[in-house]
Formats: sequence, C-alpha cells, structure tokens
Amino acid sequence: MLSTDVTTLTETHEATAAPLLRRGGLVLAGFAAVFAAALVAGGRFGLMLAIGLGFGIVLEGMRFGFAGPWRAMILRRDPAGIWAQLLAIGLVTLVALPMISASSGELAGAQAPVGFAMIAGAFIFGAAMQVVLGCGSGTLVNAGSGNAVALVALPFFAIGSFAGAYHLIWWTDLGALPIIKFSGWQGVVLTLLGLSAIAGLLWKLAPPEHRRLPRRLIVAAVLLAGFAILNLLVAGQPWGVVYGLGLWAAKAASAAGADLSGSAFWSAPGSLDRLQASILTDYTSLTNIGIVLGAFLVASWRVDGLSQKVPGLPAQAWLAAIVAGFLLGYSSRLAFGCNVGAFFSGISTGSLHGWVWFAAAFAGSVYGVRLRPLFKLEPRP
Repeated sequence: MLSTDVTTLTETHEATAAPLLRRGGLVLAGFAAVFAAALVAGGRFGLMLAIGLGFGIVLEGMRFGFAGPWRAMILRRDPAGIWAQLLAIGLVTLVALPMISASSGELAGAQAPVGFAMIAGAFIFGAAMQVVLGCGSGTLVNAGSGNAVALVALPFFAIGSFAGAYHLIWWTDLGALPIIKFSGWQGVVLTLLGLSAIAGLLWKLAPPEHRRLPRRLIVAAVLLAGFAILNLLVAGQPWGVVYGLGLWAAKAASAAGADLSGSAFWSAPGSLDRLQASILTDYTSLTNIGIVLGAFLVASWRVDGLSQKVPGLPAQAWLAAIVAGFLLGYSSRLAFGCNVGAFFSGISTGSLHGWVWFAAAFAGSVYGVRLRPLFKLEPRP
C-alpha cells in the first residue's frame, strides 16, 4: 500500500514538473532569441525582436485581433473587439503625433496617398482576410500558434506582397490625391474625435448585451499601444507588417536569380539596401518574426500546447486559402498596408488614408464573411 502511494506521488510530481520545465524552457528560448539577435545584429535590433515578441504574446495570449472582431460586429453586432482597437489607436495617437511633430524628421508616420488602387486594395484585403480569418498580424499569429490554414496562406501572402510592390508604381499612376495628414495636437484632437464618433456609432448599433468592453481587451489594448509606441521610438517608424513579408519573398527571388531591376519599387536605393542586408537588420522583418515566435511561445505555454489539428477541409478550401493569401499580400501593398500598417499605424500617426482604408476594408469584410462558407472553410449557416 505504501509503495502504491509513493508511486502515485511520484507520478503526480512528474506530471506537475513537466509543464513547469517546458514553460521555463519557453521563457529561456524567448530570451535566447533576443540575445542572439542583439549579438549578431546589434542591441537595437535585438530590442526590435523583443518588441515583436511582445506583440505576438499580447495578440495570441489575450486574444486581441482584427479580422475576428470585425466578423463579430458584422454577424452579431458585437463591437467589443473594435472598441479595443480604437482604444489602442487612440492611446498611440496621444503619444505618437506630438512626438513626430517634435522629432525634426527623426520619426516618421505611416502616411500614404488616397487613390483608386489604394481603395480597391483595401476592399479586396478586407474580403480576403475574412476568408482566412486573419489580417497581416493575424496570419502571423495564427501561423505561429499552429493554424494550418494560416500556415498555407502565409507564404502566398509574402509572394503577393512582393508582387504588389513590384507593380505598385503602375497602380498608383492610375490616380491618387496628395498625401493628407493631421499633425500636432490639432491632429490628436481630430483623430480622437473621429475614433469617438465611430465608437459611438458602434454603441448605437450594438444590442444591450454587447455594450461592454471586457477588462481583458482593455489591458490588451494598453499593452499593444505601449509596444507600438516603443516600435516608433526604437525604429523611427510605426509598426508595420506587409513590407517585411514582401522583402522575404524578394530576397528569395533575388537569391534564385530573378532580375528585379524592372521594378521601380525593388530597384529603389532603400529597397536595394535591404535586399542586400540581413533580415535581422530590417525592423519590420524583426517584429514579424517576433510575432510568430511570441504566438508560438504562448500556444506552447498552454496546457495542451500546439494542439490544433489539421482541419479536414476539401481541396476547394485549401485552394481558397492559397488565393486569399496571395490577394492579402498583393492588395495590402496597393493599399499601403494592412490592418496594422494602414489602419492602426496610419490613423494613429495622422494619415487620412488610414481612415479611408478602414471604411473600404470593412466594406470588403462584409462580403468576405459571406465568401467563407462558399469556399467550404466553414459550414453554411
């Protein structure tokens, strides 16, 4: 009897110790990745990877996203997730716009022109992100946490971003307004008024049972805003996603012998420098890598670890994931960003195109929600 009790206690101890050891190993792995990046590329670049890890941990660990909350508003009139997005954008605005105005050009905003291609790109992006249930950051997070659809879509997202950048000048020549931006404290006031107006509209559209913002999302919004401000301070530019993905595909194409001189975008001096330099010295690439790693660490931290199974989807659904992934990359490049680079960073750093992007992408999401069942990615309602 005593022997049985001892055996039971030993097994219980081992069962308890195993998750603790695994989680300790995950923490050490995160620190090791940051230290390695700092050792190889420099302290600033190690810090950027740490910021990316922060983004990934918050997005996956606190279930903060973009595509899902938009879907919740469209299908159930539940605005909580969008309110959290607006809160995070507002917090960044309060700090970013005054800093950019006072920086004498050392800090740059995510400003871009409004044009035909930009609006069409944002609309297509909104539809495509609902097909795969992931925007730019969402696809990275989902891939890091083991989501099979995101793992299929992500490489095609990168290829699409590369192709969209390759053709970008042709598309922008179709017609665009000059860059319109709001700066300083006047820009802060205008932006906060706009965000408040949208929040109020969502309040009126929501049924009473959905008129609350969970504490989890408030904390996530504050943390995400903090990391976004750090991103601006350390990199001198706002948080972005799409350029880094396109750069990975461009590097692969260049390594395979492709001639990129025919593209005004990839042959520009800045792009050439990044093509020739290490990915570990590209700020956007580092935060993208950090998001994937952060999501992986959180998913692995959980009791069941990376337990997502490959869904039994028909070939039609996998093909839709591939096409949608490519369209996510291509359209976001024409739209000068995704939910992060255009919507989040565009609005919070005073660019009019961020507001237009939001309207066009949300309209596209309304159609994208309807497309998802048609492509067999979920049962028909």
